[in-house]
Amino acid sequence: MLNYEEELAKFQPSLEIDQAEEAIMNNDLTDLSDLLEQVVTGKKERR
Repeated sequence: MLNYEEELAKFQPSLEIDQAEEAIMNNDLTDLSDLLEQVVTGKKERR
């Protein structure tokens, strides 16, 4: 059975849209386009 008081104590509200956007944009994650760019520039530098 659920202990509602315990669950409410653990509750963390979700971020507002602006906060979520800022958190996502501040992450420095490499995506596929970054990897492809590194491959292409790496090949150019080897020539």
